[in-house]
Amino acid sequence: MLLVAHTGAHGNLSLAAEAAQQLHDGGIRVRVMATDDPAPVARHEILGRFPRYGHTPEAATGVEMVVVLGGDGTFLRAADIAHAQDVPVLGINMGHIGFLAEWEQDSLGEAINKVIERDYRVETRMTLSVTVRDGQGRVLGTGWALNECSVENLNRQGVLDTILEIDLRPVSSFGCDGVLVSTPTGSTAYAFSAGGPVLWPELESILVVPSNAHTLFARPLVVSPDTTVAVETNPQTSPATAVMDGFRQIHMPPGARVEIRRGPQDVRWVRLDTAPFADRLVHKFRLPVTGWRGPRR
Repeated sequence: MLLVAHTGAHGNLSLAAEAAQQLHDGGIRVRVMATDDPAPVARHEILGRFPRYGHTPEAATGVEMVVVLGGDGTFLRAADIAHAQDVPVLGINMGHIGFLAEWEQDSLGEAINKVIERDYRVETRMTLSVTVRDGQGRVLGTGWALNECSVENLNRQGVLDTILEIDLRPVSSFGCDGVLVSTPTGSTAYAFSAGGPVLWPELESILVVPSNAHTLFARPLVVSPDTTVAVETNPQTSPATAVMDGFRQIHMPPGARVEIRRGPQDVRWVRLDTAPFADRLVHKFRLPVTGWRGPRR
């Protein structure tokens, strides 16, 4: 197993050490990847005994699973490694909401036992493939996203002039702070904060959410997973950037174009229980459900 821990807090190090020791005692070989400064891991009396890796695809070469201890940011960075090697990834929340996590830290031991006993199943979550081109059509960069690709204005003193395109047809032009293109998994993240709907993760679709658009038509759109979404920027507008999952970026000069379609490879997602998504939504967002009676039989 590759154990990925957010090492910014001492408590996280202790829990990571607990998990690593429990996996080791269960007969599983462990390697450790730290998302921040590797020095605390190297100095730790337990974690320092295991092979250590940086954020490279080789960290997950030959592993059976990537186990993540941290919040959503740590999970997304670990998913980058798991996706590169096409191995399953499990999230155990050490942050606040931790919507991407499958389990909570107060049941860490139980989660690790399930991993040791292989008492889990693996689902797939769709991804996005991202290509950025300049005004002459030349490729400036490519990438992928599990949550979303966010086209963001780099000039905070003005708006970004954009044209939204769906399957090679223009849909609307507007000035905005940016445009979010999200998977169902990412619908509870940045897109949700920008006013988008929550999509159940088993849906296969692409969500488009303009961010603070200056137009009469700036409603979120839910389109087919086979759709190609493109956002063009005006050659006279400010530069922008395409940000994937909050940490991978491709610069977009004025007049650039980003093309987003379904990714060719899904993320393999570890599930430890059978709780429906509605229960997760209520728990993570602390939604009020007092008084619910359910169907009368």
